[in-house]
Amino acid sequence: MTSVLVVDDETALVRALRINLTARGYSVVTAADGASALLAAATEHPDLVLLDLGLPDVDGIEVIRELRTWSAMPIIVLSARHDSADKIRALDTGADTYVTKPFGMEELFACLRATERRLALGAPPDPALVVETAAFTVDVGAKIVRRGEVTVHLTRTEWAILEQLVRNPESLISGTHLLTTVWGPDFADRGHYLRVYMAQLRRKLEPEPSHPRYLITETGIGYRFVPEESP
Repeated sequence: MTSVLVVDDETALVRALRINLTARGYSVVTAADGASALLAAATEHPDLVLLDLGLPDVDGIEVIRELRTWSAMPIIVLSARHDSADKIRALDTGADTYVTKPFGMEELFACLRATERRLALGAPPDPALVVETAAFTVDVGAKIVRRGEVTVHLTRTEWAILEQLVRNPESLISGTHLLTTVWGPDFADRGHYLRVYMAQLRRKLEPEPSHPRYLITETGIGYRFVPEESP
């Protein structure tokens, strides 16, 4: 049974989350403030965290920062803050993804499923991972990309970006994270690098590069790999 720590001071929302999570087979622990959240994380060892940023004692960003000093457990932010700057701060501090309030339960559970698939609840990534879409296949272990029977040649940089995205399906990855992972910390502000390389990847992989189905840009925040075509 997957255990979830729900951190939010909205009593009605916490009650709804507890009911829905329990009904779908999750074990639920709750906390109404940052201090209680950190204590529960340390004593209950949840598999993942649903975290509001607007807590009564400390900002949720500080909770993320503290958790990341000792834990790699997935953190999904649930917040009413719509400003892209808040999303970027949360992701750069260590959140895995960001869901904006109000949200539907189906949206949340889709995010939970994606997070569990992506991180396998803390397990190392599978080196033999093969990701398939209707347009192309990525063999992560072999470092091969194919469109049908044709092998697609990628540069080292293109591969490094694509690997980060396909290892984290459906999850929003900040531009800063990609830049520092692929090029290094000195390149954190070189957003134009990503725009150029993402355009190249789309030309090589997307059926319609100007209308991407799989390599999605979240303007001003980052990028997302969606393995299924959007309806």
